[in-house]
Amino acid sequence: MRIDAHHHLWRYEPEAFGWIEPGSPIAKDFLVDRLAPELASAGIDATIAVQARQNPDETRFLLEAAQSNPAIIGVVGWVDLRAPDIDVLLEADTNPSLMGYRHVAQDEADPDFLIGDSFVAGVRAVAQRGLTYDLLISHAQMPTVPRFIDRVGEGRFVLDHAAKPNIAAGEWQPWADHLARMAQYPHLWCKVSGLVTEADHKDWRPYDIERYLSYLVELFGPDRLIWGSDWPVCLLAASYAQVADLVADFVGRHWPDAASDIFGGNAVRAYALDITR
Repeated sequence: MRIDAHHHLWRYEPEAFGWIEPGSPIAKDFLVDRLAPELASAGIDATIAVQARQNPDETRFLLEAAQSNPAIIGVVGWVDLRAPDIDVLLEADTNPSLMGYRHVAQDEADPDFLIGDSFVAGVRAVAQRGLTYDLLISHAQMPTVPRFIDRVGEGRFVLDHAAKPNIAAGEWQPWADHLARMAQYPHLWCKVSGLVTEADHKDWRPYDIERYLSYLVELFGPDRLIWGSDWPVCLLAASYAQVADLVADFVGRHWPDAASDIFGGNAVRAYALDITR
């Protein structure tokens, strides 16, 4: 089973998606009717839909999309993880398609946001329910990730977009050193996703990104890397097919025996997906 472990769906509203520039190629609706042909053309069997709004309705919206499209076998939703009644909120989410949660921590100005007491308690509650937490962080928050994981304790964590290296500027440090420290945690997986949008949107080349891909394999190994398209955000720089082909070609040339894990098996393990449903 080939899995796209990271894509979004939305009904575009400027107020709800302030990070999308008006008039950009993604300032429009992207629903399952647009997703289905992309999956078919790239030979993708199943997907995980990931939240894009910090809104309680977001989780319900994605779960309804999963109900209408069997290809969506998992949802990473949103809940206010700092809420004092977080246990009650989590108990209300019983849909079997819900695999975990994400908070857009990169938009929080506080570099220590991840290690705040209430946030740690919320993520710990998620982990205790056997769900996965996705890390979407800013560069300023990278140094706090090890302490965050230590404080939360046992659980499954997925780092989105390899912590967004600035590929367009050729950035390497301190991103590389911070990532190396994170990779020491065996229960942290890394998504090979969102990299084309960190490169030059109009003039990126596979070579620009393969340097970073090689480093990710070196740190996490082929058993903790997870492919995701980051569609439709990827459309700012590349088509769905280009994103899939970029990683498939790299893996095929360097790690052919790992293709089934990077394009599916690792997502099943990281999100405890029940692919028999």
